[in-house]
Amino acid sequence: MAPAIGGMLLGLALCASSLCMASGTAFLYHDYCIIGAGPAGLQAAYFLQEASRDYIVFERSHAPGSFFALYPRHRKLISINKWHTGKSNSEFNLRHDWNSLLSHDRRLLFRRYSRDFFPDADAMVRYLEDFASLLKLRVQYNTAIVHVTLERDEQAWNGHYFLLTDQDRQNYKCSSLLVATGTWVPNVVNFPGSEYVEGYETVSTNPEDFAGQTVLILGRGNSAFETAENILGVTNFIHMVSRSRVRLSWATHYVGDLRAINNGLLDTYQLKSLDGLLEGDLEDLAIIKDKKGKLHITLRFYLENRNASAGIDSITLPQDELDNFATRAPYDRVIRCLGWKFDFSIYNRSLRMMPGKGNKIKYPQIKPNYESRGTRGLFVLGTASHSVDFRKSAGGFIHGFRYTTRAVHRLLENRHHGVPWPSTVYPITQLTNSIIKRVNEASGLYQMFTVLADIILLRENATAFEYLEEYPVGILAELEMQTGRKAPSGLFVVVMEYGRNFSGADKDVFYYNRAVGEAQHAWQSNFLHPVIYYYKHLPTEREMRLQPPDWPLPRPDAIHHIVEDFLTDWTAPNAHILPLRRFLENCLSTDLRNFFAESCFLFAFTRQKLPPSCQQGYARTQGLLGGERLRRHAVEAGLLEDYTLTDFSGNKPSDRHKGSQDQLLRDHVILVRPLQHLVHAKDEL
Repeated sequence: MAPAIGGMLLGLALCASSLCMASGTAFLYHDYCIIGAGPAGLQAAYFLQEASRDYIVFERSHAPGSFFALYPRHRKLISINKWHTGKSNSEFNLRHDWNSLLSHDRRLLFRRYSRDFFPDADAMVRYLEDFASLLKLRVQYNTAIVHVTLERDEQAWNGHYFLLTDQDRQNYKCSSLLVATGTWVPNVVNFPGSEYVEGYETVSTNPEDFAGQTVLILGRGNSAFETAENILGVTNFIHMVSRSRVRLSWATHYVGDLRAINNGLLDTYQLKSLDGLLEGDLEDLAIIKDKKGKLHITLRFYLENRNASAGIDSITLPQDELDNFATRAPYDRVIRCLGWKFDFSIYNRSLRMMPGKGNKIKYPQIKPNYESRGTRGLFVLGTASHSVDFRKSAGGFIHGFRYTTRAVHRLLENRHHGVPWPSTVYPITQLTNSIIKRVNEASGLYQMFTVLADIILLRENATAFEYLEEYPVGILAELEMQTGRKAPSGLFVVVMEYGRNFSGADKDVFYYNRAVGEAQHAWQSNFLHPVIYYYKHLPTEREMRLQPPDWPLPRPDAIHHIVEDFLTDWTAPNAHILPLRRFLENCLSTDLRNFFAESCFLFAFTRQKLPPSCQQGYARTQGLLGGERLRRHAVEAGLLEDYTLTDFSGNKPSDRHKGSQDQLLRDHVILVRPLQHLVHAKDEL
């Protein structure tokens, strides 16, 4: 028994000095290993460093953000950089800054690196370099992790360690692995003649190289249209072919769909200026190169049924049978622009890193808490984590995953270090104000709509509440375990949503009367707006699985939509605040209005239960204090009687008493007359 204990202590000592031994092999140890020093990797490193955790970032290149050093090829980002919003609130301004990472350093706002609305990618490279250096993040450059496997150990955080090997056969060991490599492996479709296709990653970016040429582009995403936009003015014509139809971001509300900055080809196609779009399965195509070097499009079917000994000239082309076949003209060049996928090659089978299904096949399978479905303790961050909200929200882009990365960090802090999810406790009278403030300012709620939510945990008897910000709604049932917070008396969940039947490829999002302005019709709101779900009890795992289709959450006990607003400013007293307050009051069976002392005095005689503002103020002898100026203002507003001091004969006091009267008003609580006419008023906010 003693040798075993001694061996364990020796192992702990070696690991404590950042050097572990496993099967005779030396491993450099860290609690957290991050693969990739792109935006997500640096963001995770920042949070770990702020928490004083033991971590290391591995980056295969000599500098951070190596993807942005190469892509987009034509150097124009499609992430907006809005300089002016008319507001000074930094959290609000992040709603319209899609490039900055989260930090305490005001120098590291992206606006200091570019004034362009759509910045140059080189500005992003400089920004990420400064983010890593100014914050002194621990990044190990020129280190390509080539293999990752597991070592079972019951003493480890997750029941195993992660063993990493780099290109120089140096070994590393960590308790938790954060994968932030993004999606950087080009999507390639193999078909007969695909060897004649140029890739987006290598094709020339000089428009003059395409002068007078006829070009076919495979793909229909932003990289395809970006490539077309670059050569649109110099080619004979451009054809674009893909299996899927064009999806415009302004129609789908998905930032990854085609952006307006790249869609010039749609104009030239619809206005019949030679360019065009075609639909077809790329795997059914074949490319034939003739003796002059021209590329002809045919179908795989014709090649598979031809005589193997026949020459190229004998191959049947579609136009041989259909003389108006769309792609009958030969092409000078064919360019592949099919996007990217995750690199699964470095992960040992023991990690069970599996690709997703359907249109998520390019991403690894992960849970709603961004943890791998196959391996506990392995989290996927950044673009590669987009399977959680693919085509729904912004989790695949900086302005989205900077918040999901922070959420993962908070989950890890609670799981491994016993640090509960950050929260603030307020008296129940601040409930309406707290919600209104967050929906008008918070960037995480705004960008990660339907994915991240604010959670309001009610205390016993609804006298106070605990506010948690930007929690992943997909793990709501696990809230108590994941956050270290309790929900014994019910909760509210605050999310942002679009109308469920508003956007989509087949929807006309510009139809007449598309906006909803009346509070009573708020549930029909089409544009992004706040939605508040009320649950008497924390939803169960079963209820989460059985939630209605297209709902982010299970069916609640009550639900409230704050009506959409053209300015996304939900501060209108009657349209936004009053309906919200009444909804909260109905859920809590209480009165959330604030009252003057005399109203509370009257309620004490006429009601069995005082409103919370009276319980927390008047009943604790915390009346309204003020002086002559405040009293006069209240008199002019009709809220107070003009109780000017008089003598017993009804005469007003002389000037010699004026000083003592002012002193009385300064030193005492203002007297108020009975306000029976306001007891039932609904305009006290």
